[in-house]
Amino acid sequence: MLILTRKVEQGIVINSDVIVRVLSIDGERVKIGVDAPRSISVLREELLAEVAGENREAASRPNGGKDQLRRLRGQQK
Repeated sequence: MLILTRKVEQGIVINSDVIVRVLSIDGERVKIGVDAPRSISVLREELLAEVAGENREAASRPNGGKDQLRRLRGQQK
């Protein structure tokens, strides 16, 4: 893991087309901005972990969770 120290308005460049910039610091909260091409997915780590957990859970259900998906689709109508 590369560890860098940045000040507000400073950033880092990844692979020449992704820019991560510190926008503001308020106590223990740091607001960052990510400028990346649309072809690159940018997700919060905790959201990615949650989706991966739900995918594992659905895959372990009979029919891969398809019955639950059908029920949910029926509720949308």
